[in-house]
Amino acid sequence: MKSIIALFATLLLTTSCGVFGSLNSNTSIKPKESFVLGNNNHGSFKTYLKNEGVTVLKIYKAPIAGGTHSPQLVKPQETIFVKTEKNTALIIENTGNEYASVTLKVKGDLNLGMTYKN
Repeated sequence: MKSIIALFATLLLTTSCGVFGSLNSNTSIKPKESFVLGNNNHGSFKTYLKNEGVTVLKIYKAPIAGGTHSPQLVKPQETIFVKTEKNTALIIENTGNEYASVTLKVKGDLNLGMTYKN
């Protein structure tokens, strides 16, 4: 009986915390630069993204094999949900002349390379 209670308590604790299996980040992006999430070999992932700044963000996907697709503009204070395919980067581009701030919650394959590019 004690082991069942301990197991239940452990399950309740891990599921209620909500931090396991996800990446949570608040990222700043310089004017006219981009943040690249997943420019490496990886599985698919899902991203909840909120534009916390005052500039418009351009979001698009870039397969590591080349090319880009699925562009979206995200207005200040707007939140979007993006599904990104296997071996595809999610590019978050600051189109403005001021620093951008974005909150990210990523689920799925978290073996993602992260970098900035100008």
